[in-house]
Amino acid sequence: MTPVINYTPRSTESAYQIACEVIHLLKESGETLAVSESLTGGGLMSTITSVEGCSSVFRGGVVSYATPIKQHLLQVDGDLIAEHGVIHADVAAQMAIGARAITTQHDMTLTSWGIGTTGVAGPDPQDGKPVGMVFIGIASSRGGKRFGPFHFPGSRERVREATIVEALYLLRQEVVKAR
Repeated sequence: MTPVINYTPRSTESAYQIACEVIHLLKESGETLAVSESLTGGGLMSTITSVEGCSSVFRGGVVSYATPIKQHLLQVDGDLIAEHGVIHADVAAQMAIGARAITTQHDMTLTSWGIGTTGVAGPDPQDGKPVGMVFIGIASSRGGKRFGPFHFPGSRERVREATIVEALYLLRQEVVKAR
């Protein structure tokens, strides 16, 4: 059985507040962003696109809810999925890398940053993983980073909201570190 990881909120900021700062940081550095979401089902992209002026940095993304989308569109390793399932740190990192790749411009300008989210929002466990278990991937030109497992308590919606806040928080940290 997978151990339950206690979650301590890192920030009292809203997802929108963090997204505003991320967009500002990316604009300042001339960088771009793409997203691949599973359990958040488009909520992360919705939060990002609610920020005025985001179109100058946000290239787009994909809701890769189904496993074949993760494998075929985002190029997540099928052997990894077969061995560990889709709720895994390496899957999140590969989703973030895939988001960067699929949003590459025709002139071959690679997207600067990618985010990947995967986990169990509930109401039932999935693949032996408990409700609230989440992994987040952040990718840049330096490769993909894995974060988690997180355990976000509460309802399905609360798990999704907490994942969005954490993903944006982690992205902001990585963007600041890269400066």
